[in-house]
Amino acid sequence: MTHWETFFREKMRRILREKPRLIDIGGGLRALKKRGNRFDPNRAWMAPLLEKVDYNVLDPVPDYSPDIVGDIHALPFPDDSQDAIVCLAVLEHVEDPARAARELYRVLKPGGYCLVYVPFLFYYHAEVGYYKDYWRFTRDALELLFKPFAVKEFQSVRGALETWLHISPLGRVKFLVSLFRTLDRIFRKEDSRQVSGYYIFLVK
Repeated sequence: MTHWETFFREKMRRILREKPRLIDIGGGLRALKKRGNRFDPNRAWMAPLLEKVDYNVLDPVPDYSPDIVGDIHALPFPDDSQDAIVCLAVLEHVEDPARAARELYRVLKPGGYCLVYVPFLFYYHAEVGYYKDYWRFTRDALELLFKPFAVKEFQSVRGALETWLHISPLGRVKFLVSLFRTLDRIFRKEDSRQVSGYYIFLVK
């Protein structure tokens, strides 16, 4: 398991064990077959934990039967009302990510948790009729977006060499992925700022 997958699992376990209610903006967890528009079997380990909390998917359109239809630019929750939020691969698709980040902060309770994923060096991935693809985020931009939060923990996804491979036509060749991941480790490129993206764990 990669260090970024470990980070994601650790933070999700913490959220699901410590917070009774979770809002999944965009349905990015993909851990349940009947929730959201995609299912990822690698995320199925979360299913028993999700059953123990009040888990709701929020999406801007009703097409995939979310629990809540709402806009991240104006979340339909009172101030200081939510225990935890996940927002995975969403902010690159919204028109005003700074406003969206302010909304995440606004609706979280003091001490509330938020887990975000955003891309940096990553391929274009709009979905026609559903969302466009507007933004990419450096570490500096993320520090600015989430400045009000009391705690900010960052975990980069892929090192510089594996990131280059990932966006190339060879990015699905498994032995090359393993090779470039090893080269990132050898040449100490895992902590480069030239990465595919970031997980950010936030506490209000």
